Amino acid sequence: MKRVYICILFLCFGFTHLYASADIAFEAQDTAQVNLLNRQGFQIHLTDHDQTIKKGQEALEIAKKINYIDGIAEAYRIMGVGEAYANNEARAIGAYSNALSYFKKSGNALGQAKVYNNIGNLYLTIDYDQALDFLEKGLAIAQQLGNTNMIARTTLNIGNVYLRKKSFSLALNYYTKAQELFTKLHDETTLIICLQNIGVIYYKEKQYDKALELLLKSHDQAKARDQNTSIGITDLTLSSIYIERRDYNSAQKFLDEGVGFAEITKDDKLEADFNYNSYQLEMHRKNFEKAVEILHNIYVKDSVNQKKTLSSDLTLMQDQHDQQEKQHESELIIERQKNDRVKFWWAVSGSGLLLVVIVLLFGNVKRKARTNARLTELNSEVSRQKDNLDRINHHLEEIIDERTRDLQVKNKKLSEYSSYLSHQIRGPIATLKGLMNLEKEGLVDQQECINMMNKCVSDIDEKIIDMTDILHDPKRTSFH
Repeated sequence: MKRVYICILFLCFGFTHLYASADIAFEAQDTAQVNLLNRQGFQIHLTDHDQTIKKGQEALEIAKKINYIDGIAEAYRIMGVGEAYANNEARAIGAYSNALSYFKKSGNALGQAKVYNNIGNLYLTIDYDQALDFLEKGLAIAQQLGNTNMIARTTLNIGNVYLRKKSFSLALNYYTKAQELFTKLHDETTLIICLQNIGVIYYKEKQYDKALELLLKSHDQAKARDQNTSIGITDLTLSSIYIERRDYNSAQKFLDEGVGFAEITKDDKLEADFNYNSYQLEMHRKNFEKAVEILHNIYVKDSVNQKKTLSSDLTLMQDQHDQQEKQHESELIIERQKNDRVKFWWAVSGSGLLLVVIVLLFGNVKRKARTNARLTELNSEVSRQKDNLDRINHHLEEIIDERTRDLQVKNKKLSEYSSYLSHQIRGPIATLKGLMNLEKEGLVDQQECINMMNKCVSDIDEKIIDMTDILHDPKRTSFH
C-alpha cells in the first residue's frame, strides 16, 4: 500500500512539475524575444527611427504579457530613442519617464544610467544646464558600476553640451576621452560620431582644412556602415564649410545629398537646417530671388510645423490617456493571470490531496477489516490470560500474607532496635561529649582523655555489633 501512495504522489508531482517546466520554458522564450527586439531596435536607430519605435512597441507588448519589468523598461527606452531621432521630443520624454520608472522598480542601475543619458541628449537643444544635470547623473552611476561603454557614451554627450555652449576646449577634451574609450571598446560606429563632432569643433574655430579632413573621413565611414543620420548631419556641416570657402558646387553637392538623407530618416529639423543652408548658399551666390523663395518656403514650413506640433501635442495627450488605459488594462490582465495560476495550482494541489485521501480511505477500510479479525483473536487470548491471572493472583495473596507476617516481626525488631540503640549508645556518646568539653577547658590530661574516649568508642562499637547480630538472627526475637 505504501508503494501505491508513493506512486500516486510521484504522478501528482510529475504533472505539476511538467506544467511548471513548460510555463518557465515559454516565459524564457518570450524574455529572449523581448531582449532581441530591443537590441534590434537600438541597432537601427541611426538608420531608421520608425523601425526603432516599432521594435520597441513589439517588445513592450510581449514584455507586459509576461510582466518582464526590465524588458518593459528597455522597450520604453528604445521607443524614446526612436521618438527622439524623429524629433518627437514630447513622446520621447514620456517614453523615457516610463523607462526610468520601471528601471527603478526593478533596481536596474545600468538601465537608469542609460535613461539619464538619453534624457540629457533630449535636453541638448532645450536647456544645456538640465542636459548636463541628467548626463552627470548617468555618468556617476556608470562610474560606480565600472561600465566603460556607458562611461564613454555619457562622456561623448557631455562633450556635445559643451560644444553647444561654445566651450570648444572643454568639448574637445570630452570628445578625446570618449574617442579613447570607444577605441578600447572597438566601437567603430560611435567612433565615427566622435570624429564627426571633433570636425565640427574645428569648423566652429574656423580651422576649415582640419575640419574637412575629419568630416570627409567620418562621412565615408558613415556611408560604409549605412548610418543615414550621421551622413545627413555631416553633409550639413560640410555644406556650411564649403559655403564659407565659396566652393559653391561642393556645397550644393552636399546639400542635395543631405536633403535626401534627411528625407530618408524623416528628420524635419535636419531638413529645415538644410533649407537654411540653401538660403545661405543662394545669398552668397547673390541669387536673391531664389534666396527669398527659399526663405518664404521656410516660413510656410515653420507655420505648418507649428500646426503639426500643436496637433502632435494634442495627439500625445490622447496617446498618454490611451496608454494609461492600456497600462491599467495590462495590469488587470497580469493580475488575472496571476490569479489564474494560483487557482490552477490550488486545483492541482486539491486534486492531488483528494486522490490521496480516497486512497487512504480505501486502505483504511481494509485495515479495519484486518483489525477486527485480529481483535477477535486477541479477545480469546485475553480470556485465557485472565484465567491464568486469577490463578496467579490467588497464589500471590498467599505469598503476600506470609510476607506480611514476616514484615511484622521485622518491624517489631526494628522498633526494639531503635529503642535499644537510643538507650545503649546515648550513654557512651554523652561521656564522649563531656570528655571533649573537659579537654577544651584543660581540666583533664590529654592522654587520659584519649584513653577514655577510646574506651567509649570501643563500647559503642561492641554494642552496635551486638545489635546487628540480634537484628539478623531470626532465632532472637528480643534485644533483652
